[in-house]
Amino acid sequence: MRTLRVMAAGGVGYVLGAVPNATLVASHVGAGHDLMSEGTGNPGALNASHVLGKRWGAAVMAADVSKATAAGRLGTALAGDLGAHVAATAAVMGHCYPPGRPGGKGVSTSLGQVIATFPAYLPIDVGVAVGTAALPWFRHRTRAVATVASATWVGCSFLWWKRKLPNPGGVTPTAALPIAALVSSAVIAMRFRAETEKVAAYEEG
Repeated sequence: MRTLRVMAAGGVGYVLGAVPNATLVASHVGAGHDLMSEGTGNPGALNASHVLGKRWGAAVMAADVSKATAAGRLGTALAGDLGAHVAATAAVMGHCYPPGRPGGKGVSTSLGQVIATFPAYLPIDVGVAVGTAALPWFRHRTRAVATVASATWVGCSFLWWKRKLPNPGGVTPTAALPIAALVSSAVIAMRFRAETEKVAAYEEG
């Protein structure tokens, strides 16, 4: 029975993650915008900001964060802490690899996973992202921020688990915490690798 509940959490998380928020917002804004053919060609918050404007980009980001946060909460209700990890990680997978269409790169959705499962890390995550973005020598800054933040996320997850540090509002730190962070980070890295040429062409153009 518990296995079925965990599987259900994963299914719910994937479905939530696959909701195409950027495409829905672009359709609402109108004016014939197609995020798949404009900007970097990526259906995510950053490209929505480039194509539709910062206000709509922020709306997409908030919606993408909410997908994984909601998935984590529902996963907890279905199967406890493990359900939260499985559902939130599945939401990142659903966002990056939805059925039948290209997905986003998963950065905003992973932030929702942090909020749902590892809120103690949230201030560190924001600080690392802002600090890395401010460094002048990265050619592809978004990818650099995602890479550094992902590595820090995995490292802090491991530290919280091994030292049994408090995580108020989140899950009890166990081995599942760094495993979930590692899986989501790997998925995000794969999406960035797949998008490298398109992003580079956009930035250089």
